[in-house]
Amino acid sequence: MKYRRTVVSGGTYFFTVNLADRQSELLVDNVASLRASVTHVMQRHPFRIDAWVVLPDHLHAVWSLPHDDDDYALRWMLIKSGFSRSIVKGERISTSRKSKRERGIWQRRYWEHLIRDEDDLARHVDYVHINPVKHGHAEKATDWPWSSIHRYVRAGIVSSEWACDPESIAAGPDAIRDVGLRLRSAQPT
Repeated sequence: MKYRRTVVSGGTYFFTVNLADRQSELLVDNVASLRASVTHVMQRHPFRIDAWVVLPDHLHAVWSLPHDDDDYALRWMLIKSGFSRSIVKGERISTSRKSKRERGIWQRRYWEHLIRDEDDLARHVDYVHINPVKHGHAEKATDWPWSSIHRYVRAGIVSSEWACDPESIAAGPDAIRDVGLRLRSAQPT
């Protein structure tokens, strides 16, 4: 089955990419390998990381592609395959995956969303950064080491206490923004 994906040259996208084993901690256990795979792909197929968080069994990212490029699918394929090659084999591999010479590390598909405007960007960046808190991995977003929120703090875009109001966290990203913690139009480098 051919999936329809929104492709726009120079677009900014939100992604969710999951491991096949949702109980695994493979991503945080091997975050250096993931980082190396991403760096390798970025050198050959540039894109800007606007936000990123790595959790034990999935990751969220917001990317901006070059103005003449819309091929995020190639980048994800290369990142996932590069990471997979760096991991010692040992995962359960289904017959279907074996027949296609695939590993059993990643879910085959991923979620992508084309960012529509600045408000949509702010909501998705907030979602990326609050995700470790949402999943119970950290009490506040800056406690989680594998998140781009640290770049945002260093750049002065948000404080280290960003989204620390428990009522706002429970109410979701819209309430977090209402606390006055808005993403500025300038992106961290």
